Amino acid sequence: MVGMDVEVAKDAGSFDPELLQLQEVSSIALKDNPQIADQLYSQWLSLPDTARLVKSLIEDAKSGVPLNIAGSSNATNSTASNSLPSMFPAGSAPPLSPRSSPGSPRFMKRGLGAGPSSLGSPLKIISEPLIEVIPQFYFQNGRPPPNDLKEQCLSRIDHIFFGHMDGLQVQDFKTVTKEICKLPSFFSSVLFRRIDVDCIGTITRNAFVKYWIDSNLMTRDIATQIFTILKQPARKYLTQEDFKPVLRELLASHPGLEFLQNTPEFQERYAETVIYRIFYYVNRSGNGHLTLRELKRGNLIAAMQHADEEEDINRVLRYFSYEHFYVIYCKFWELDSDHDFLIDKENLIRYGNHALTYRIVDRIFSQVPRKFTSKVEGKMGYEDFVYFMLAEEDKSSEPSLEYWFKCIDLDGNGILTSNEMQFFYEEQLHRMECMAQEPVLFEDILCQMVDMIGPENESYFTLRDLKGCKLSGNIFNILFNLNKFMAFETRDPFLIRQEREDPTLTEWDRFAHREYIRLSMEDDAEDASNGSGDVWDESLEAPF
Repeated sequence: MVGMDVEVAKDAGSFDPELLQLQEVSSIALKDNPQIADQLYSQWLSLPDTARLVKSLIEDAKSGVPLNIAGSSNATNSTASNSLPSMFPAGSAPPLSPRSSPGSPRFMKRGLGAGPSSLGSPLKIISEPLIEVIPQFYFQNGRPPPNDLKEQCLSRIDHIFFGHMDGLQVQDFKTVTKEICKLPSFFSSVLFRRIDVDCIGTITRNAFVKYWIDSNLMTRDIATQIFTILKQPARKYLTQEDFKPVLRELLASHPGLEFLQNTPEFQERYAETVIYRIFYYVNRSGNGHLTLRELKRGNLIAAMQHADEEEDINRVLRYFSYEHFYVIYCKFWELDSDHDFLIDKENLIRYGNHALTYRIVDRIFSQVPRKFTSKVEGKMGYEDFVYFMLAEEDKSSEPSLEYWFKCIDLDGNGILTSNEMQFFYEEQLHRMECMAQEPVLFEDILCQMVDMIGPENESYFTLRDLKGCKLSGNIFNILFNLNKFMAFETRDPFLIRQEREDPTLTEWDRFAHREYIRLSMEDDAEDASNGSGDVWDESLEAPF
């Protein structure tokens, strides 16, 4: 290489790339086949002109002559004589492609941009992509309140706390709960205790601002606010115990429940019944842990707001109606003959004037649809009875359908076969014969049920089939409740007209209304027989 005496190009980076007559190869092809680049590079190194170029660069480096690096100011002034060694033999190179005209796509592409890249190569100009700043859309502790909303809230807080330099006491905190937090007034005490963690007895303006505004709780939806206030700090769910402080304040402050002030026992039973009803309908998982998702999906928040605005508690049909509690408790009291607050099979078989079959009662006490909370074997407690009664009297609701579906599904495979349904209907058929009723064969009743439900597969029913039909509750009445089966067969026109007049009422609402009237009439007759309606006789079986 040292003996070569040929003029050597002094600038390796100044050649016009359009003089290179190499077929363009994509970067993807080179990545997939790196041997192509290695072969081209080896061929280029083997050319004589390449050897002379390398020799010249080495000599310049030894003598201290500055190299004309690509991208320097002299690169633009280089001539065509400083060309790279050609890989093609003399005369064998293909003709050059025509120069790009000003209107060609190639010219337009090269004309984009302000100039060559930082590496000095005009082969490819890459523009830096614009970085779009995405605003924060998730806030773990809630979205911070807008400044104008925050100022308005602070102004109202200053007005309420004005003149209370030492803070507000619990009896004065209801205004804050109602006007500032927009929560039901019977949340006042539990909210007060949630802020007053040190049990000082007063809450200052700054303490409230820190809890409600600085923590961004004010911008959360009302379901999240109530969930946060009620739940224990270390938990992510609500239990029955978390609702008791709210029910205590409701009983102490609601005008529709004032008459219970002198009967603390019934206050406690009312609160328990309301909580059981809440968990029956809202806690769909049935594990006793009510989640925020379940709270948002249910209608409990609307019912709480209704109870706070309505003076007549009996108009709040969801959960809080005293009349509904009265019906449930009186039914339990009637069946609990020894008043030990427990019910066995023989007690439950008397429910609804012996409406249920022995087979369905056995399934209930096998605890298949729901585990009993009672600690006494073979007996159900008051909470278990509330769940049973709501399921029995409101078979149009999803919790009821799930309850009875588990009872009929003997093998637990998620479908109701004709054999399983016939097992329960056999007892119904026997009872009809004993009562001199014209028996309806199971084959006929099965065809009627299939027509009623319209299942995806006519050989069995799934829970999905039942939930998709408004008449599915009648299936269970046919199988194990003779009284309701007969009522369905006769189809009382009066009841049908009642349902059409107010379709918002559920089966439970209509049942509770009828039963409350019946129980009231029985109490009036009993009082009349005793000579006075104001006499309290503890020997009577009625709880009130």
